[in-house]
Amino acid sequence: MRATQLGGCVTACGLVAGAELAMTVYPFLLRGVTLSGIASADCPAGKRREIWRRLAGDWKPPNLDAMVTEVALIQLPTQVEKILQGQIAGRVLVQLPD
Repeated sequence: MRATQLGGCVTACGLVAGAELAMTVYPFLLRGVTLSGIASADCPAGKRREIWRRLAGDWKPPNLDAMVTEVALIQLPTQVEKILQGQIAGRVLVQLPD
């Protein structure tokens, strides 16, 4: 939310942990931010393909590689420690052995 620009939009998709959204409304009110829900299960296949094509193309973030750290399964305990210490930003992708 902190990075959302004035008048921006944030989305909620796939709330698998439950239907609750525990956050304050202040960022929405003070910045004029819109919360938009994504009903991905009801999205037609053609529209999904178009969205994935755009996400892989002109919507792809320029710094995507910096958002992901790839590690081998054997390195996972070390990475979990780094995550718990706040030393990892983004996602950790675990490469499973063949």
